[in-house]
Amino acid sequence: MAQPDPGHIMQVGLGFFASKTLLSAVELKLFAALNRGPMTAAELAGALELAPRAVPDFPDALVALGLLERDGEGPAARYANTPETALFLDPASPAYVGGILEMANDRLWGFWGDLTEALKTGRPQNETKHSNEGMFEKLYADPDRLEQFLRAMEGVSAGNFRLFAQAFDFSRYASLVDIGGASGQLACCVAEAQPHMACRSFDLPKVTEIARRRIAERGQDGKVEALAGDFFADPFPRADVITMGMILHDWNLEKKRALIAKAYEALPEGGAFVVIEALIDDARRSNASGLLMSLNMLIEFGEAFDYSGADFAGWCREAGFRRTEVIPLAGPSSAAVAYK
Repeated sequence: MAQPDPGHIMQVGLGFFASKTLLSAVELKLFAALNRGPMTAAELAGALELAPRAVPDFPDALVALGLLERDGEGPAARYANTPETALFLDPASPAYVGGILEMANDRLWGFWGDLTEALKTGRPQNETKHSNEGMFEKLYADPDRLEQFLRAMEGVSAGNFRLFAQAFDFSRYASLVDIGGASGQLACCVAEAQPHMACRSFDLPKVTEIARRRIAERGQDGKVEALAGDFFADPFPRADVITMGMILHDWNLEKKRALIAKAYEALPEGGAFVVIEALIDDARRSNASGLLMSLNMLIEFGEAFDYSGADFAGWCREAGFRRTEVIPLAGPSSAAVAYK
């Protein structure tokens, strides 16, 4: 019989060592620097303005974590990106996912230090902790933070939105509106993959200004429309398919039910309501990412939480939807679909 081993406990408990090493590498734009060509440790230190003590430990740690490659040994060794970091962690790459890591470094890192307080009080630990303003009010008041937040959502959602645009059967539908559409990314992904679909993105006016710019940058100007509105105060625009990408988990149960009911009212018979989230597995045993994201919602909003496909199905049945299904996407994420 194998003896108990503390290795996993220690790896999880000290996991922030590895996390912050990666976050600092993103902050320093190390991966962008290496996309210009391999470098020695001394060249990296010069390019990133690092203290001599930082090398070779910093790049060697990234090698050991599988985030860099190294050719050779000693001072003459040259460091290079892996195929993954070259593609996903250079801001110049269209596949860049580092926006969410930038936000983790700038915002979430410090807030998670107060997780114990959140667990004991049930109250958010973000910018709103010492203010009566809500998280989104604080966020939208700062244009730089809002842009960073939207970049973060683009990075973490890009793969899932592209997969959804291919995996879902759009053949029966002609129109889509993405509620809380942020930069218009999901609507653009569907428009690109399904040219017959008329796609719109619906969000607050400050966000819509950014969405129109992003839509034009993607070459979808005239094909995807950005609509301004408040999804709690205003009716949802009518469409055959209504989507929400990482929106429903931002709210408490009462508001989740209200949004689902509004989606039901805006859909025609046979229409589809789709949420894309890191859905927790129904047994709540295996999707650690979904469960940790739910703790992040506690830190950000207090009452907000992530949920399982079974939870979603129950709420949708209460609203009148006739059936639901879950479509696996990338990693821990899925698309939960309810049909009217």
